[in-house]
Amino acid sequence: MTSELEVLAGGGVIKVYVNSGDPQILDGLLDAEVEVAGVATASFDGKMQRTGVQLAVPSLNDLKILKRSSTSPWSLPVSEMDEILNDYRVKELSQRVRVHGTITYYQPGSVIVLQSGAKSLWVMTKHEEPLRVGNEAEVTGFPKVHDGFLNLDDGEAKESPVYAPLAPRPVTRSQLTSSKNLFDLVSIEGQVVSQVRESWQDQYVLFSDGQMFSAIYRHPIIQEGHALPMKMVPLGSRVVVSGICILQNSNHFDREVPFDILMRSPDDISVVAGPSLVNVRNLMIVLGLMVVVVMVFGFRSWAIDRRVRRQTAALAVLERQRSHILVDINGARPLADIVEEITQLVSLKLEGAPCWCQILDGARLGVFPADPTALRCIQEEIPARSGPAQGTIFAGLDPAAKPTATETEALSMGAELATLAIETRKLFSDLLHRSEFDLLTDIHNRFFMDQYLDLQIEEARLRAGIFGLIYIDLDKFKQVNDIHGHRVGDLYLQEAAVRMKQQLRPHDLLARVGGDEFAVLVPVVRNRAEVEEIAQRLERSFDAPFAIDGLVLHGAASVGVAMYPEDAPTKDSLLSAADSAMYRAKHAKSREESQDPIGD
Repeated sequence: MTSELEVLAGGGVIKVYVNSGDPQILDGLLDAEVEVAGVATASFDGKMQRTGVQLAVPSLNDLKILKRSSTSPWSLPVSEMDEILNDYRVKELSQRVRVHGTITYYQPGSVIVLQSGAKSLWVMTKHEEPLRVGNEAEVTGFPKVHDGFLNLDDGEAKESPVYAPLAPRPVTRSQLTSSKNLFDLVSIEGQVVSQVRESWQDQYVLFSDGQMFSAIYRHPIIQEGHALPMKMVPLGSRVVVSGICILQNSNHFDREVPFDILMRSPDDISVVAGPSLVNVRNLMIVLGLMVVVVMVFGFRSWAIDRRVRRQTAALAVLERQRSHILVDINGARPLADIVEEITQLVSLKLEGAPCWCQILDGARLGVFPADPTALRCIQEEIPARSGPAQGTIFAGLDPAAKPTATETEALSMGAELATLAIETRKLFSDLLHRSEFDLLTDIHNRFFMDQYLDLQIEEARLRAGIFGLIYIDLDKFKQVNDIHGHRVGDLYLQEAAVRMKQQLRPHDLLARVGGDEFAVLVPVVRNRAEVEEIAQRLERSFDAPFAIDGLVLHGAASVGVAMYPEDAPTKDSLLSAADSAMYRAKHAKSREESQDPIGD
């Protein structure tokens, strides 16, 4: 048995390999001053580049202890996990610290993760003795910062017999992207969209809250050929994943960052709901069955076997490309780029045949052949969840080649991905529109007006400019609802919005800020007179009667004008000033009116 030591010498760290049958003899050597005699050799990386020095020591007799450490690492005071760098100096002189917590993750010879309450710590270690996840433990090591994250290097662990496992804390995707749960034991729910077995790990790609993340199970170090089979989860299933939250980069305080969940065992992923019958998983099952059939017949001859190998490799490329497309669909990449990616995927499936997509009332994307009439063109409509098709996807094939099932499958796969991409972007656009526009009148709402007013004030202060705000209230609108019903009232509001919008310039902004209250932001203006002239036009737009649903209604409106910064210097005070001016106009009008402006 060989024991590995790291010795800090004048020129840096030297790895020392001692031929010892009893590793416990090395206990007590931490931080001791020693003299070592052995055979020196160079250490190299995978490219045979020299990376350092190592020393082979025949026996413990060649290792002499000159001075033992004055303090045992296990007698150091226990430090809080977030305060281990209080005594940090320089790289190789970092003071050894001791921490205490519960083991939430352990990979022998690589990583220990400790957690104590809301604090957790990633420990790099060469410790290979068995440790039980859930037991309390003490760890000593040197505090370091790796990629912006606080870690403990060269960790040594002592396991306690106290078994006090921690329950994973349920979290959401947005909580994990804020980095506040870094290295914590958490659980999160999501939908499985892909799963990949690799030589060193199993990876599940999950979809949660509109974004993708990965759950990873790293294989234990065992003899080749004895790895347990991957735990297969039906694609589209709803699962709960437990494990350690790890971030993918160190930019973790100024914006959301990607994260992964590091599972401790295959049991850390459990299905809570099966997949829908209509999903991508079923398509993958069909494709998988086709691959199996092709492979069975491929054993008949060497040539067919070679063809099967090429198809298998192509399918792997297709799966990776499809996974990238799914990630892009839920990201910020332009829709045109994603549709072009889909046409490339279909073209790859059809062995390089030109493929293009015609979006309904939109662009033609992809590779359009110079002479499509010389090809055998096939097509598939891009279905919508409701209503007419959203476009068509095409492929140009060799007219001499016979039609195959692969052609239909390739176009169907492309059409389904295109539907997902277009519907996702439409949903986002619809949500954005609903957040900024009034659904009844299709003009901007109060939320957008407040935001735009903040920007206008900021711009006006930068250039020392002015702008105007007009408040409009429909006179006696309540009588329209009470007498003729809400349907007529809604039509009345829509017609009023159209009339007012026709009186404005392109850069003026009209918004509905209440039930029968509107506001107009006049950003480009030279004086109050220009704003008052627009206000008069808005008021006069109600002079003509409204013909609504067989009724003739006589409408009217009261308007008030406020100028920034003459009447008010802030958003709230400016809105209040315009509102007060409007009510003064309304009260003055009510004293003069002698007839009801609402007809029948």
